[in-house]
Amino acid sequence: MNFEHLRALAAVVDEGTFEAAADRLHLSPSAVSQRIKALEKSVGQVVVRRTVPCTPTHAGSALLRLARQVQLLEAEARHALGSETSAVTSTPVAVNADSLATWFLPVLEEAAGWPDTTLDLHVEDQDHSSRLLRQGDVLGAVTADPAPVNGCRAVRLGAMRYVPAAAPALRDRFVGASGPDWSAMPVLAFNTKDDLQRRFLASRGGAGQPPMHTIPSSEAFVAAVRAGLGWGMVPELQVGSDFDDGRLVLLDPAAHHDVVLYWQSWTLQSGRLDRLAAAVRRAGRLLRS
Repeated sequence: MNFEHLRALAAVVDEGTFEAAADRLHLSPSAVSQRIKALEKSVGQVVVRRTVPCTPTHAGSALLRLARQVQLLEAEARHALGSETSAVTSTPVAVNADSLATWFLPVLEEAAGWPDTTLDLHVEDQDHSSRLLRQGDVLGAVTADPAPVNGCRAVRLGAMRYVPAAAPALRDRFVGASGPDWSAMPVLAFNTKDDLQRRFLASRGGAGQPPMHTIPSSEAFVAAVRAGLGWGMVPELQVGSDFDDGRLVLLDPAAHHDVVLYWQSWTLQSGRLDRLAAAVRRAGRLLRS
C-alpha cells in the first residue's frame, strides 16, 4: 500500500475536494485523482464518495485512520532523526462545546508552547464524538462513551455537572403554588442532539411541548439563560457566581445531571499524542471526581 496514496486520501477528506487537496499537496487535481484511483484499485473498493464535500466510505475510513497514524509517526521519526524538513503536524481532536468553553481551555494554553504541533478541533456532542475516532477524522476525543473504540484506549476524566437554571424574572413569570409550569415556561436546547432538558422534563412526569429555542453556542446558551429567553441545563463550571449574585436561580436545588467524560485516543507509541493526553488529564482535574 503506497503511502503517497494514503496521503492523498487524507488531503481529499480534510480539504473536501480534489482541487483543494491538490493545492495542499502541490499537485494537479488529475494527479490526486490518479492516486485515489490507484488506492481504490489496490484495495478493490471505493474509498471516497465524490460528493461536496468528499467523504470517506467505510473502507476509506479504515484507510484514513492508517493514513493519520503513519503521518504522525513519520513526523516523530523525522524529529528524532533531526531532519531539517520535519514539519509541524496537525493533531485533530474532538471535544464537546461545553468542555471547550470551560475545563478544556488549559489544554489550549499548553498547546501554545508546542512548536511542532497544531490543533485541529472538531466540536461534537460528547455522545457522538467517538464516531469521529471510528471514521479516522481525529486522533483523540473527549467523549461520554466509556467503551474504547477499536484500536483506542479510554481514560476517565471526571464528570460535568449540569443544573436547571433560569433568570429570576422568567422563573417568577411561570412559577405557581405547585412550582414551575414546565409545559409553558420556554426552554433552551443546544441543538437536536441535546437531550438534557428533555431528560429533566421527563423526570418531572413530562411537560407537553413547551416553547423551545435552539442556541448552538455554549457561551450564547448561558447568555440566553441569563437574558431570560428560556431555562436550560447549564454547566456548573460555566455560571461562575451567577447563583450567588442573583443573576440566575436554580429551578430545583436538588436536581442535577452528571455527564461522565472520557479521553479516548489511539494506542500509538507517540510522544506527541502522549503529551496531548497528559494535558487533557491535567485539565480534567477541574471536573468532578
